[in-house]
Amino acid sequence: MEISTANGRTDGGAGWTCKAVVFDLDGTLVDSLADISAALNTVLERHGHAPHDRDACRAMVGWGLKNLVSQALPEGAKDSAALLAAELLEHYHRYPVIHSQPYAGIPELLRHLAARSIPSAVLSNKADPITQAVVARLFPSHRFRGVVGERPGIPKKPDPIGAIQLCATLGCAPQDAILLGDSEVDIETARRAGMIPVGAAWGFRGAEELIQAGAAHILHHPLELLPLLSDGHPS
Repeated sequence: MEISTANGRTDGGAGWTCKAVVFDLDGTLVDSLADISAALNTVLERHGHAPHDRDACRAMVGWGLKNLVSQALPEGAKDSAALLAAELLEHYHRYPVIHSQPYAGIPELLRHLAARSIPSAVLSNKADPITQAVVARLFPSHRFRGVVGERPGIPKKPDPIGAIQLCATLGCAPQDAILLGDSEVDIETARRAGMIPVGAAWGFRGAEELIQAGAAHILHHPLELLPLLSDGHPS
């Protein structure tokens, strides 16, 4: 299986010894765009603001719910962003998984990781209660060593603190771990943490943005991750 590198070449993964994986959630493990846009538009319309289509929402996600609301509001209404963000959090927490589904190939990838004893974790800018709910609902049989969303005391990505802490939880140094994500936020986080930045081209942004952000590898299907990983990491 071949994996695209950022300069357009391919690499079968030879020489890589990555021992663990930290996954982004939205746009990487889960196609959640329909649920995010529905929750956002419910809150916007409740306050008399125009809704956004899914393509517009796609471009705004990745930086957390507060940032999403701020971007979605018209210029004259930015001062109400905190209020609407609180309402969005409440609404989305109530309905976290209506249309969301794992991307094709993700369940199979997770089964391979478990069979090869390769530890994994989730790091998201989605609010932690919603992150926990989505992961529990959609991946009930996979043992993630850590699941971390936006919470007090852990700065959001691209701050590297959360990623570095998860590497410790996974039992490996940052340089031995991959951070797989679909946005420039994830790639910057990986680079700042000293991890291997790998882009998920099937997600919300696409390959070109990931290349420009500095991804070391671009994957077009989840199973392309496997050649980059070594077996036998201690459980």
